[in-house]
Parts: sequence; structure tokens; C-alpha cells
Amino acid sequence: MSECGTLKEKQSTQDMKQEGTVLIVDDNTDILIAAKLLLKKHYQQVLTTDNPFDIEAQINTQQIDVILLDMNFSQDAISGKEGFYWLQKIVAQDPSIVVLLMTAYGDIQLAVDAIKAGAADFIAKPWQNDQLLGAVAAAFAHAKDKQQVGKLTRQTQGLNQALNQSGGHQFSFLGQSPAMQTVFRTIERAAQTDANILITGESGTGKELAAHAIHQASMRHHNAFISLDMGAVSESLFESELFGHKKGAFTDAKSDKVGRFELAHQGSLFLDELGNLPLAQQATLLAALQNRQVTPVGGSKAISVDIRLICATNDNLQQAVDEGRFRQDLLYRINTIEIRLPPLRERAEDIPLLVDYYLAHFCQKYKRQLEVNPMDMQSLQAYPWPGNVRELAHAIERAVILSESEYLDISTVINTAARPSPSTDSKGRDNTQITDTFNLEEIEQRTVRAALKHYQGNVSSAAKALGLTRGAMYRRLDKYNL
Repeated sequence: MSECGTLKEKQSTQDMKQEGTVLIVDDNTDILIAAKLLLKKHYQQVLTTDNPFDIEAQINTQQIDVILLDMNFSQDAISGKEGFYWLQKIVAQDPSIVVLLMTAYGDIQLAVDAIKAGAADFIAKPWQNDQLLGAVAAAFAHAKDKQQVGKLTRQTQGLNQALNQSGGHQFSFLGQSPAMQTVFRTIERAAQTDANILITGESGTGKELAAHAIHQASMRHHNAFISLDMGAVSESLFESELFGHKKGAFTDAKSDKVGRFELAHQGSLFLDELGNLPLAQQATLLAALQNRQVTPVGGSKAISVDIRLICATNDNLQQAVDEGRFRQDLLYRINTIEIRLPPLRERAEDIPLLVDYYLAHFCQKYKRQLEVNPMDMQSLQAYPWPGNVRELAHAIERAVILSESEYLDISTVINTAARPSPSTDSKGRDNTQITDTFNLEEIEQRTVRAALKHYQGNVSSAAKALGLTRGAMYRRLDKYNL
């Protein structure tokens, strides 16, 4: 037979083997050899050790599915106490591993006790080959089921954590100005592909809302949308957040954790404020994007991932590249399509639409009925909104809480002295100007005073409306002599 034919046969035999790892633990070398010769024909990896103290290290360094564990080592020849001890250690370290206990001194009661202690089956030595193969095959099937349940549980926990951290998706992505219509058309075209998208724009322009809109318009909309604020992730937890970790990988790794890449599998992964990522971590991210694989911290097995990547930043990444703060190759990878969100001051015609939307939302939330005076709407449109849509939304919420009449009190939205207000001198000339009144203490004092007035001096109600504890409220009352 030719060398080529021999290689093909070996490859075919390897391909027929079931994926997975079996660990055989027995102090009898003959048993280890016999079991390995039998099982290696059917499974891709068969490990052996004659020392049960090696089990912990093997589990930490290998993805083990099934363990064949002898019940009797040096301390006691027939009772099986050692086997039960190591069984409990294995179950505590990794409950997904399926354990088959082996002994030459088997009886029915010992088998029953083994099953109760967490073993999947009990094998008497010497075994029949067919019996052992059947037991190991059943153990592998059980292991895969346990691993799938464990994975789904971790994914559910990870999804809940991700949603809690992001606060959920609450608002709509709105606009009718020409600038926003251009954004919507770009999103509509880009969303139908799997191209990586970079969303740029000032803070508060709605980059996460745009990312949600892209996901909802894509073919992946039935799957998860997972987000992560890169500016909020410490360097030490970067890989754990993105790629996950194995139990024991570091001090606080009390259990396995599924990373954001894996949570977003077949869905969309949104990385916000990407410009905050240090260079060393940029290289790690680039490798994951290129290979479409991630390896959990403390793990040895790479996990294939299929994601649609959406990134956002308020930084000028090309300038960051020129300054050596951002990798050129990573920028090429993430911005197949770039979408710039205009600041609110560049689309003032959208302000009435946004005010009406947020007013309706917060009136429903706080059970109020309010309108906006047309003259006040002009003032809202004239205000520059340095915090963009986010500032507008928070300002409308505050005004809904504090307004005392049927009209929205925009003095709680825009500092009266800070917003443009038409005035005339004795000759009728327009003296409109903006005075610097962004003093935080003055704004806080006025807001606390307005809340107390609105709730007729009820400190508890005013504190609740302001999002303060009673203690924090009393400290402010003392500070401002209110």
C-alpha cells in the first residue's frame, strides 16, 4: 500500500473517532494500558494516570468529558472509600464530568452507593470489552447533555448580566431632518450585509440606538444583541468580559463565565467607546476578529464564533492612529462601513419631534399630563444642547417631574440665564446673549428648591423624585440652608 493510501486511512480512522477526552485513573498499569488500547480506537483523546492526585491538574488543563476511576488505591484494598473520596472531589471541581467507577470487588450495595454519590455507572473488573464500550458511550452522551445544560445556564446568566449592565434598550431612534434621513438610508443598506460597522459621533448622539437599529434591520435580528462599554472595562478583566473564563482561572473566578463574543454568537456584538481600548488589548481583539475564535481565560479549547461586529466611538480614530494610540489594521477591520451621527445642534428641526416623544414617554412613566408652550419650543430649538439627545431626554424627564402646571416648565430643562432669551434695550435693539451659568452647585440648589416646592415641602417625595436618599436630601438642605 502506498504511503499516501496509509495516510488517508489514518485520517479516515481519526475522523471516525468521537470528539472528546477520556481520563483513566488506576494504580494498575496493566489496567491503564488495556483500557487505553481499547478506547483510543473510538475516542480522539485518551489520558491515563496511576495517581489520583493528578486528577485536579488534568481537569484544570484539559477539557475532560468522562473519567474512569478506580475505587481502590493504596490505603484500602476493598472498601472503595478512596474512590468515593475522589468522586466527590471531581464532582465538586467540575459537575459536567461524567464518572464511571471501577473495582474488582464489586457488589450490588457498592454500586448503589456509587450511583448515589454521583457516579454515572459502576463497572466490575475484569470487564467485557463490549460492556465497557457501551458504558463509556452512554457516559459521553450524558456528558454532552450536561455540558449543553451548563452552557445554556451560563449563557442565560451572561445574557441577564449583559442586559442589566446595559440597562436594556428603551428608546426609539428618531429623526426627520435631511442629516438623519441620510443616516437611516445608510443603515438600511448596510444592515442587510454582515459588514463591520463603525458608528462615530459626539457623546449623547444615540450611537447605541443606532446599533440597535442596525441589528433590528439585519438578518440576525432574531438572535442576541450584546453590548459592552469598552471604557468601563478594566485591563485585567478585558479578556474575561470578551472571551469568558474558566472556574479557577484567577482569584475571583468562582465559576465558568461565558464571554460577550460567545453570547453574541449568530447575533450582533456592539463595542461602545472603542477608542478607550489600550494598544495591547487592541491586538488581542484583532486576533479574535481575524480568527473568528476565542479562548476563555484559563481554558485550552478555542470556541468558534459567528458575530456581526458594530463599534462606536466619539474619538477620531484616524487621528488616534496618527498619534500611535490606535492600530491601523484594527481600524481597517472595524470600519468597513462608517456611519457618522450628527450632533443635535446640526439638526435642530428634529428637536420638536424628540421633545414630543420624550414628553409622551415620561408623562406616561410618571402619570402626568403636560404640554409644551410653542414659545418654549422655540427656546428649546435655540439651545445648543452640548449633551445632545441624551441631555435632552434627561432634561425632559426632570421637567416632567418638577413642572407644577399643565405646561412643561422649561426653566428646569434649560437654565433660564443660560439659554438664549430675547430681550431689547431702550431703543428696541435685540440684546440676546448667553451668560455662563453652568455652575453645578447653583443648578443643584435650584433643582432641590423646585422639587421641595413641587411636593409642598415633603422631603421624602422630593428626595425620591431627585433620586436621592433621605440622608442625602437632608445634607443638601443643610448645605443650601433650605
